[in-house]
Amino acid sequence: MSRPAWLTAAGFRRLRDEHQALWQRRREVVAALSAAAAEGDRSENAEYIYRKKELREVDRRLRYLGRTLEQAEVVREAPADPSRARFGAWVTLEDEAGQPHRLRIVGAYEADPAQGLISLDAPLARAVLGKSVGDEIVFEAAGQRREWWLCAIEYETVAEGD
Repeated sequence: MSRPAWLTAAGFRRLRDEHQALWQRRREVVAALSAAAAEGDRSENAEYIYRKKELREVDRRLRYLGRTLEQAEVVREAPADPSRARFGAWVTLEDEAGQPHRLRIVGAYEADPAQGLISLDAPLARAVLGKSVGDEIVFEAAGQRREWWLCAIEYETVAEGD
């Protein structure tokens, strides 16, 4: 049995907001497509061809987001033992050079390494899960063994209705 599509409350809100914005964008694209179609010969109409492609891309993303939001299980509560790193935790890690890295362990659908959001399935996240402050984190990255230390664990409180 596979694990459900877990999302944090913030990740769910971001995906839901993107889904709603895309529906508005789709209305605009359909209107532009209709206007381009009214111009005549569609086979040589660059605007019509472009808008058809744009509509396909918008529809593809809407289907993806719709399925994701439908299957998502939003994790709103902090774990029973907040002293251990679990899903949704913000963790501060210190690398071998003493540089701090603040990351959040999130679901695959909301992962964005540039924003410090790492997938639950990433090697670093798997190495951090279940650890406590002060623990050494050993993981493999780019073919090299790395050793980091867990300095802090924080969980966001979610307001009612989020």
